[in-house]
Amino acid sequence: MDTLKQSSNKDIYLTYILRVQPGSKWTIYLSLLFLGWLTSPSAWHNKYPVAHGSRQSPIDIVPHQASRDPNLSQIVLNYDRCTSINISNNGHSVVVEFDDTDDRSVIQGGPLDNPYRLKQFHFHWGEKGCEGSEHTVSGNSYASELHLVHWNAVKYKTFDEAATAPDGLAVLGIFLDVRCFFKCLYCLSYDKTKYGFFPKCLLPSSLHYWTYLGSLTTPPLHESVIWIVLKDPITVSEKQVRSCQTWPLLDLYCPLLNNADRNKRIFVS
Repeated sequence: MDTLKQSSNKDIYLTYILRVQPGSKWTIYLSLLFLGWLTSPSAWHNKYPVAHGSRQSPIDIVPHQASRDPNLSQIVLNYDRCTSINISNNGHSVVVEFDDTDDRSVIQGGPLDNPYRLKQFHFHWGEKGCEGSEHTVSGNSYASELHLVHWNAVKYKTFDEAATAPDGLAVLGIFLDVRCFFKCLYCLSYDKTKYGFFPKCLLPSSLHYWTYLGSLTTPPLHESVIWIVLKDPITVSEKQVRSCQTWPLLDLYCPLLNNADRNKRIFVS
């Protein structure tokens, strides 16, 4: 009985995150227009020439073309359950923000030379239940993709400064797979006007990963991201994915870019 009750609570918590109400129609429209979201990705290069750059993301990951690097260590995630400060729907994604004024929540190891601070995480999903992830694996999509965004506070003074630097950001990408039950989110609590969220609840059991040098997937498309994409997905229920699909803004993911020889620069742990 206790297990059943706990499982039910996990579903409730995730559903609550996915139902955070967006802002007003005009606020959303103006903010997306300013960011370039209301133009087709194929036209982004008109305002952001870097869209034709050599490090643009997302890409299709072809596992057998990735190079195994024996020097890559495992990634280490040191997350503090008390650093989340805000949960919101900004009109194009659900965003959970974290206090990044110190090193209480960081990612390190793997391809990273030093710890990177957790700034926020957000989701991407699509109108079709099986097509919502930004990255794909051998041409196959997942229902959704979660991005935990970190920045290099050792080399840069602010997140904005880091976001324009070649080694400024580290994004941990996690695929969401549709199954019967979402196992990961028994961690959201409500306390007056502040939400607490423990991001380790979002991790699959294995932290094996692919990594490559890429970019932001939305304008301004800075080529500043060290991508760490976990091989194993986490599991979300069809009901929760359908909850996202009822929102007025769908297909919240960037289409794949031309891979060319990109897989030659993907490394596997």
